[in-house]
Parts: sequence; C-alpha cells; structure tokens
Amino acid sequence: MTTYVLRHGPTDYSQRYLVNGDPTESVHLNEDGRRALAKGWSSVPLHKVMTWMASEFPRAQQTANLLMGVPGPGLITEPRLNELDYGAFEGGPFLEYAAWLDEHGAGERPPGSAESQTEGIHRMLTGILAALQYPGPRVLVTHGLLVSVLLWHSARTPDQPMPLFFPEAPYVEPVAISDEELPERIRTLMNDLKAGAERRAADATDGRIFRNGDGLAVATVDLASPSHSQDQKDLPHA
Repeated sequence: MTTYVLRHGPTDYSQRYLVNGDPTESVHLNEDGRRALAKGWSSVPLHKVMTWMASEFPRAQQTANLLMGVPGPGLITEPRLNELDYGAFEGGPFLEYAAWLDEHGAGERPPGSAESQTEGIHRMLTGILAALQYPGPRVLVTHGLLVSVLLWHSARTPDQPMPLFFPEAPYVEPVAISDEELPERIRTLMNDLKAGAERRAADATDGRIFRNGDGLAVATVDLASPSHSQDQKDLPHA
C-alpha cells in the first residue's frame, strides 16, 4: 500500500508568507487554494483511499474534506501532523522567524514556543509513522515543512547533512511512499535529526556558528510583503 503526504492548498497567509502555527487561528483556503485541489484530484487515486488524515489546522482539514468530495472514510485528526509552533513569531512575516532561526539554530525553541524546529520535525515524522496502523492507501494532509523534509530526503546526496532551511514545498502535490519504504525513510530522517543536533552541539563547543549558506527556504508558511528588499536575499525566504 501507499501513503500520500501533501501540503494543504494556498491561503491568504501562505501567499503572503505569514507564519501560522496556532490551529485555533481561523486560516482557511482562499480561491487559489480551492483551485489548487485539481492537483490532488489528478495525482491521487482518490476513489481507492481507505484512510484520510489531517492536522488540526482548518486549512488542512478543509483541503482533505474537499478532496474527499463524496462520503467515504471519516477524516482522522492527527495533531502530530500540525504545523510548527512559532511562538512569539505567530502571525508575523516568515523572514522575521527565519532570521531568528539562522541566528539560534534548529535546536532552540523560539520565545513562547513549545518546540524547536528539530522537535517539531521529529513530532511530524512520528505522525506519518503512526498512519501505518490504518488501512491504505492513505492521504495525509499536512504542512509545508514536513513535505519539504520528505522532498529533501528524496533528492539528497549520500551523507548530505540535513540543512537548516529547505526549498518551499508545492501545494497539494503528494509525496508517495510505499509501506515497505516508509519505516526506513522515517528511521533515516530521525537519524539525520539526531546527527544535526550533535553537530550543532560540537559547533557550539568549538565556538563556531553553523549557518546555511545557500539561502534555501523552509516551506512552511506564508510572504509578508510581495516586495521584499533585494538586500534581504541572503536571508531564507519561501
């Protein structure tokens, strides 16, 4: 069987690159988001899906329900698939969070947040693994960071360390993982997270700051302004 992991459709927040890691905020799909669902209808065998699962966020649940279209298996809510908790950066421009992340690293929790980026990715990966207890095929509607991590893993070169920033994930384009492959992929990514934490600890001991130098972006969110200054091109951007 197969698990299809996909990012929700576009929202006003995501198109403006504003971060939303609080599921109680009412952030829903916009018209572009509804139109984007055509990708899911054409790339997933929807009539064969036995398990539908989504994060607690309205945009993820809305995406799943609209893709389901007709009565079928009930939607399962899985909090482990939730977006990252951005703490004090909630609702603000992604660039502000990215600048903080670049300075403090993936292992530190932002002010007011219950998790670091490393902890958040670990949580999300356990959410995917938990889906194996349900019958397949499965569709998991989640958020950009998790999909970006899966895409990075597929394209990585041997021994490439997990980066701090990832290219932005496309909307409603599933990453298909077979049941045979999924546990090993999750295990490898868990090891990548652990190795990254150990590397950062060693860098801190040596008094060095590890930074991502290629300007790639975490694909979780949502452009504070369509006219960012070119002076900011060295900062992560989605």
